[in-house]
This record gives sequence, C-alpha cells and structure tokens, in this order.
Amino acid sequence: MMTSKAAVICLCLLVSSCYVSVSADEHNHKYNDKEEVVLWMNTVGPYHNRQETYAYFSLPFCSGGKPSISHYHETLSEALQGVELEFSGYEMEFKSDVPRTVVCMVHLNEESVKAFTYAVMNEYWYQMYIDGLPIWGKVGERDDNDGKYYIHTHKKFDIGYNGQQIVDITLTTEMREELKADSKIKFSYEVNWKPSKIVFKNRFDKYLDPNFFQHRIHWFSIFNSFMMVIFLVGLVSMILMRTLRKDYARYSKDEEIDDMERDLGDEYGWKQVHGDVFRTPPNSLLFSALVGAGYQLISVVFCVIMFAIVGELYTERGSMLSTAIFVYAATSPINGYFGGSLYARLGGRLWIRQMLASAFTVPVSVCGTAFFINFIAIGYHASRAIPFGTMVAVTCICLFVILPLTLVGTVVGRNLDGQPDFPCRVNAVPRPIPEKKWYMEPLIIVLLGGVLPFGSIFIEMYFIFTSFWAYKIYYVYGFMLLVFTILTIVTVCVTIVCTYFLLNAEDYRWQWTSFMAAGSTSIYVYAYSFYYFFFKTKMFGLFQTAFYFGYMALFSGAMGIICGTVGYVGTNLFVRKIYSNVKID
Repeated sequence: MMTSKAAVICLCLLVSSCYVSVSADEHNHKYNDKEEVVLWMNTVGPYHNRQETYAYFSLPFCSGGKPSISHYHETLSEALQGVELEFSGYEMEFKSDVPRTVVCMVHLNEESVKAFTYAVMNEYWYQMYIDGLPIWGKVGERDDNDGKYYIHTHKKFDIGYNGQQIVDITLTTEMREELKADSKIKFSYEVNWKPSKIVFKNRFDKYLDPNFFQHRIHWFSIFNSFMMVIFLVGLVSMILMRTLRKDYARYSKDEEIDDMERDLGDEYGWKQVHGDVFRTPPNSLLFSALVGAGYQLISVVFCVIMFAIVGELYTERGSMLSTAIFVYAATSPINGYFGGSLYARLGGRLWIRQMLASAFTVPVSVCGTAFFINFIAIGYHASRAIPFGTMVAVTCICLFVILPLTLVGTVVGRNLDGQPDFPCRVNAVPRPIPEKKWYMEPLIIVLLGGVLPFGSIFIEMYFIFTSFWAYKIYYVYGFMLLVFTILTIVTVCVTIVCTYFLLNAEDYRWQWTSFMAAGSTSIYVYAYSFYYFFFKTKMFGLFQTAFYFGYMALFSGAMGIICGTVGYVGTNLFVRKIYSNVKID
C-alpha cells in the first residue's frame, strides 16, 4: 500500500516538475504597468567550457539593495542542468525607465583582484534571465595595448515590450574599470523600455541561427542521406529478391530428389541451419533487457521530437529535459512488455531478474556516469554539482515509478506474447559451424555494419554537437525526425544484408550479430566525438573533459541500443519470413 502511494506521489511530482517552469517563475508572462520585473542571476563560467559553470555570486560581484523575493521554485530538470537562479536585487518595473543607478560599491582586495583577473583571462561570461529570456554578458576584457585587465561595471538593458508582454531584451556592457588592489569599483545599471512589433510567440527567434542550421550543406546532407536510403532499399530489395528466388528454386529442386542424391549433393546455404537459427542466444537475459530498453528509448526519442516540433520546447528553460524524464518514466511499460515477452519466447525463466535488468540498465548507466562527474563538479565547486535532494528524487522516480511500470509491462508481455512461435523446430544438438572466409566472421560484420548508418547521420551529428556543446539553440527538429527515420531505414537494410551473408555461411549466431552490427554505429559516433573535441572546440580542463567524454559515452551508448534494437527487430522479421516460406522437413 505504501509503495503504491509513493508511486503516485513521485509521479505527481514528476508531472508537476515538467510544467512548473512555465508558470511558477514568471507566471503567465503578462505584466501591468509598474509591476515588478525580476532580473535573475544564473551562472558564470569560461566561454569555451559551456558546462563548467559557477554561481554568479561566486565571483565578488555585489547584489542590489532590494530585498530578495521567494516566488522562484527550482524544478528537477533545472537542478540537473546546473541552473542556480539568484535574485539580483536590481529594481525593475514594467515600462518604467531606470536612469544610470549605482547598485553597489566593491572594495577590491588581493583575492578579489585575483578572482576577477582569472575570470577575464579565461573569458568568463555570465548568464541572466528576465521573464524567461536568457541574457549573456562578458565579465571583462584584456587591453592588448597596455596588457592590463579591465572589468565591465555598467549594464544597460534595452527591453522591448508588446502590449503586456516582454518580447525582446538587449544587454550592453559599458564603462570598464582596471583591476587593481585597494581600488573601489561602482557597479551600475540602467533600463530603457521600448515598444516593439515582435509577437510574443516569436520572441525566441533572435536566439536562433537560421544561417547555421539551415545552411545549404545541411539541406545537402539530408538530400544525400535520402538518396542513400533509396539506393540501399532498392539494392537490398533487388539483391535479396533475386538471390532468394534462386535459393527457393534450388531448395524446391532438392525436395524432388531422393535422400541418396541429396546426401551426395552439395547442399549449402541458409537452409542448412534451419534447426539452429531460432536457438536461444547466449546471455538471453541481457539480450532481452537491451532490446526492451531499446524499444523504450525509441519511444522516448520519437515522443520528445514530436513534442519539440509541436510545442517548441526550446523556448522554456528546462522543459526539454523535463519532458524527456517524464516520457521515459511513462514509457516504462513498453520496456517491460517487449523485453519480458522476448525473454519468455527465448525460454528464459529468471523473469524477475530480467525485469530488473531491463528497468535499470539505462538509469544505472546514466546515474553512475553522473555520480562520477558529480565528484569532479563538487571539487570544482561548480553549479553542475547535483544536490543530494535531487539525487533522492531521481532515485524515488526509478524505484516507485519506473520499476512498478516495468513490472506491469513485463507481466502483460509474458502473458500475451510470451509463447514461442518459431516457424522451424530447434534441434536438440547444435550444428557445428563450418569454417568460412575471414570477412564473414561475426566480429568483422559487426565492425562494418555501422559504417553506412553513421554515414547517413554524421553531418547532423555536427549540428547536434554544436547546439549542445556551444552557444547554439537547436530548433530544427523536423530535420532530426527525418534523419532519425533515415537512420532507421538504413540500419534495417544494412543489418538484413549482413545477416543474410552470415546465415548463407551457415552461421546461425545472428541475434547478437544483428544487434551489435547495427549498434556499432555508436562506436563511430563516439570516435567522431573525439575529432569534434580536439578539432572543433577549444574546451579545456579536467571538469569539461570528463563532462564531455562521460556524457558523449552515454549518448553513444543510447544510440547503440536504439540502432541495435532497430537492426534486430528488422532482421528478426526477415529471418522469420524466409524460413516460413520454405518447406523444411
């Protein structure tokens, strides 16, 4: 009884965290004249290390004299993303201009000068929010003429409004002061309100970069991948139809001869392994758990892309991650259904152990990586350090939401679709696998299987990497959906061809081979991440390096599970089809 109540509570908290970012901070984004407008200070950090962020007031900045307010509530996704909004203390009112006003005065001692100088040397930028709109500013600069370091002390806000809504914000940093000990620096700001013709729903357009994301090379890559799909589908269809037609004709002819002639004949090909092709693969528990997790991840990717297309999730802080967490938890029954039913068809009996592996394979990998990086973030005192309360919340979601839903899906899957329905009987004794050419070995097939799928998406990988690791907002989710569809089709075609060659070599170990051949796309994605890190970015430092390669390993692993599941499912349908169309006795 307690478990069910806890599950309901956690699910309600999860749902509320997905939508509180829309209304809990700036409410309905409508203001009356002279109503308070809040300037939130978020984080500060080196420009080239986007994920290495610190609290804004970790530098010796000062806040305004206005008392703090308490209507901001941090959501789960914001805590995971390192968002630390602190009230600036600046006095702002809707449509009320503020002339140049001194916020405070800071007396610079040796430590303050060192902190500011270090920030200027490493090109620190800070981020702020007004009504959910992000604002970036540079801490200071180095004068190339005299070699001295200066800090910007004046912030000028030009805010555009349309009716009762804020639609545009421009920050200009002015008035620099030299950084030297025992000096006093005055920090000031001013606010200018201007009417604007920008529509509220289009106010994020200024943050987008159409010249980058809709560049001709992006369109060309999509067209090139689309042509690859047409070519592959046509080639696979033609080759397999002609080859299988010959195989069927040969096997039909073999059925007409007597047993002695058949024994003396030269039989070969995929028909010879009909008694072993549906044999349970080794480590079937892990295999079914990965396939179940793959079904769930495919559902999550598709749903999040569709929500992003329809709802423009990039316009609300933390909404993308909140949606992903909610969808992942809600699709847990899909994981249990397909993983549990597959394990039952393969004759598995440790279904509870399989259910646990299926439910926690992805969460444990994500949490383990995040836990490791969290140690480094704590050592750096970075805002990316995940609070203990957030860890507890994520653990509760896994235990009281994901696990029960996966259990329900597993029970339903075992009962509805857990009976073996193979078109061929499985021999009691495994057939020896004959020797074959080196290029027909499963390891070689696995390594080569991911080349074409990666070739169909590597241009899109550049745009996705740039949006996540640099200051770009990814918004062309229609492109992403098209590329995801292309990747699915290419992966299925390539895996079917690889499996046909393997079976024709009388090697019946196709389940793991098809999964890993498709999943090897992740190897090339991770290898590409090394190239991107060293040649396309200027990232530095232990924290940023660990963060980059840790989460890129998770991204590549998730892609491997998705591609592996797609490849196995497509190949499974193909294998069932060819063996059900041949009379085997």
